[in-house]
Amino acid sequence: MKTSDFFYELPEELIAQDPLEDRTASRLLVLSRNSGEIQHKVFSDVIDYLNEGDCLVINNTRVIPARLIGAKEDTGAKVEVLLLKRLQNDVWETLVKPGKKLKPGARVVFGDGRLKAEILEIAEEGNRLVKFYYEGIFEEILDSLGEMPLPPYITHKLEDKEMYQTVYAKFNGSAAAPTAGLHFSKELLDKIEKKGIKIAGITLHVGLGTFRPVKVEDVNNHHMHTEWYEVNEEAAEIINDTKRNGGRVICVGTTSCRTIESVADENGLMSAKTGETDIFIYPGYKFKIMDGLITNFHLPESTLVMLVSAFAGKERVISAYETAVSEKYRFFSFGDAMILI
Repeated sequence: MKTSDFFYELPEELIAQDPLEDRTASRLLVLSRNSGEIQHKVFSDVIDYLNEGDCLVINNTRVIPARLIGAKEDTGAKVEVLLLKRLQNDVWETLVKPGKKLKPGARVVFGDGRLKAEILEIAEEGNRLVKFYYEGIFEEILDSLGEMPLPPYITHKLEDKEMYQTVYAKFNGSAAAPTAGLHFSKELLDKIEKKGIKIAGITLHVGLGTFRPVKVEDVNNHHMHTEWYEVNEEAAEIINDTKRNGGRVICVGTTSCRTIESVADENGLMSAKTGETDIFIYPGYKFKIMDGLITNFHLPESTLVMLVSAFAGKERVISAYETAVSEKYRFFSFGDAMILI
């Protein structure tokens, strides 16, 4: 299976640069997994495709303002540090720019000096392990100095940080938003619950590996990044009960899908679990638990297009993407959504 099998032409003007004011007003492409039939709806219509007794799995991670702009202590040269993963209290794995200037021992100052960093070592793929020094509470300092780590295809700064958070974001730790969840408002979630659909909250802290291109032509040779997840007892029970009672488990986003597929055993049973996953889902994968998926439109040749193709079939998915392009849907993080059911 080749990476190029998952290519589709995307005009640059279809990449959404700004979120919609009304989260539920984006368009919704409905793709039938059985027939391949496509319908064009508005996202608020998603409730019509959820039945009483179904379960919606949401990722309640919260994006941290992980992009820090600082200066090299000795030269004053501008540097950017992007927090990827907390390893210990004040030690983080980061992505730095420009990398050549930040060798082990280099020190960086942020803002008015309230936050300082020292490069400890060079990790995999050129990432840096960084130790931070400060007085007070790290999260509060980060909140005042950091910027939202928007994907590389978003060309300008986001005015309202909360528009890059889901309305149910709860636990700090992501370097990117689980973007399928951005379409839900509290009112829509209330309506969904009133219809008799259970909501199971899981946590997966999204890493920037999500945006890393697949650099190998043979899909089997691609190595996935690892991401931390947690499924608590309540969520596991809701999902198991849904399956037991004949309901469907519908994931909001590829991160929810990767989490529950990582945790479920061979019989499709969930249990409370915390760990790291590097699960790579591509065509040929046998889904253990997911019955439906709500997701955004993803980058050509990305692992996320491969996951969606594993669920609904490559030809069907690429054809749906081409339809979305011809219908001028908005793509990627702030774009429109699709439901595969």
